[in-house]
Amino acid sequence: MEGLGSDGAASVMKWKSDFSRKFQYYLDKSTPNTMERWLGTLAVATIYVLRVYYVQGFYIVTYGLGIYILNLLIGFLSPSVDPELEALNTASLPTKGSDEFKPFVRRLPEFKFWYALTKAFVVAFFLTFFSVLDVPVFWPILLCYWIFLFVLTMKRQILHMIKYKYVPFNIGKPRYGKKYSENSSRIPRD
Repeated sequence: MEGLGSDGAASVMKWKSDFSRKFQYYLDKSTPNTMERWLGTLAVATIYVLRVYYVQGFYIVTYGLGIYILNLLIGFLSPSVDPELEALNTASLPTKGSDEFKPFVRRLPEFKFWYALTKAFVVAFFLTFFSVLDVPVFWPILLCYWIFLFVLTMKRQILHMIKYKYVPFNIGKPRYGKKYSENSSRIPRD
């Protein structure tokens, strides 16, 4: 009898290992396809919103999802090393033209932000199938409170960006690279 149980556990562990390896393979393969990944997440988010709209409930789950997304967004917009704490160690982000340039490194990289956001929508979608989580609540109050939290948090984050002069996006930053002329892009022929 014990032999059958250990064979079953071994086959489950093998299946889990194979599934995990295959999932990681496709996850690694999707890494350079930023636009496709975000379009997939948009599709998952749309399905979730349609589900919540259709059942007219699960506002607490949606509120929790919104708070989690706000937390992820703060991590995405924040530098990996807080300039306020780094100023105490005398090594900080450049604030003057003579300071050394340090590239912006996010606390939460784009891929991890995307992955966590997608997982959150999928988990929230599955939570909408459990009626115990459909707590009756007046949703406009939750929405107003979430908007209030969002505005205050983003105001604090933007003031932090202005104070320490960092921009977490590539918009408006100069791009340095090779400039190809018509002659230099051709391959010389013998």
